[in-house]
Amino acid sequence: MTVREVVVLAEVAGDLNEGRAFYNQQEPGIGDYFWDSLVTDIESLTIYAGIHARKHGVYRMLAKRFPYAIYYEIADDVAYVIAVLPMRRSPAWIRRQLRDRG
Repeated sequence: MTVREVVVLAEVAGDLNEGRAFYNQQEPGIGDYFWDSLVTDIESLTIYAGIHARKHGVYRMLAKRFPYAIYYEIADDVAYVIAVLPMRRSPAWIRRQLRDRG
């Protein structure tokens, strides 16, 4: 399935900023690499949207270089990215984040 655009919800910027801050705290500069890597993964949805398994009721794409998952929905040929969450959190926390945004 090909989508014509990818729309990122406002909350996703917060997710990415939290990840960037976390990785910059580990080692300066890694946070920027995290940001760039995740943005590239999100942009790849223009090609790969819809091929991923559904988890917690939405599509879940695993990030290529970091232990994060990109959660999205597809409607009218548009992929809506609703969350970018760390995989190391509990499944209950992830479900709550997705429920609160849906």
